[in-house]
Amino acid sequence: MSDSVTCIFVHGWAMNSAVWDKCVDQLPDWINVIVVDLPGHGTMAGISASKLDDYVQALVPLVHQPVIWVGWSLGGLVVLRLAELYPQRVASALLVTTNPCFVSQFDWPCAVDVSVFDQFASDLKNNQQKTIRRFLALQVKGLPNGLSVVRQLQQSMHKRGQASTPALVVALNILLKTDLRQALKTINCPLHWVLSAKDALVPSDLVSVLQQQYGQQNVMLHPQASHAPFISHSEDFVKQLIKIAQQQRDKKTIL
Repeated sequence: MSDSVTCIFVHGWAMNSAVWDKCVDQLPDWINVIVVDLPGHGTMAGISASKLDDYVQALVPLVHQPVIWVGWSLGGLVVLRLAELYPQRVASALLVTTNPCFVSQFDWPCAVDVSVFDQFASDLKNNQQKTIRRFLALQVKGLPNGLSVVRQLQQSMHKRGQASTPALVVALNILLKTDLRQALKTINCPLHWVLSAKDALVPSDLVSVLQQQYGQQNVMLHPQASHAPFISHSEDFVKQLIKIAQQQRDKKTIL
């Protein structure tokens, strides 16, 4: 279809591309969907990566024209870095419960304490499955339908395979050390944010910081969602994504 648009979906830590299945099933046929597994995750479990840019390089060959990128949590960092390095491949980006800097700093309180990541790293060495279960529980904290969301996340993990332990360690280190705050000042493509009021991993205070300090105009806070709004509140999420895709579609029609 000449008036179609392409959306590429990038998952978060310990997950794989199957987490998007519920959303993808609700999208209209004029949206071309590409779901990817990051190196070390899902079907790419045998592919190694050591840094954020390795993830970016794995995604770059997917397209050679500007498309819409959807990145969740860790995937949001990947999309932000991609938009910084390869702006010609990014028409716009939807960043889902992600933070340009996930760890709190003296000048960045809208993040989680470094001890959270240190604890995950320590636990991961002792018991990977228990650590992932704890991580899943943290993602649905405060949700009345939390158990249902956890089950969906678990099913998606098993559907395309779990991440390797080395990949989980690398990804945690990326979350711990990445700081893309300055990139927000140079990225020119439209950035759309979906944050959640009940998110235990990305504080809702980030909304005002993005708007006031970084001039981000498209920041939405879901009042009832937690870290995986595209699963717990998929209808709301899909509506926003279709709106963004329609804007891109309209631009193509004009051109």
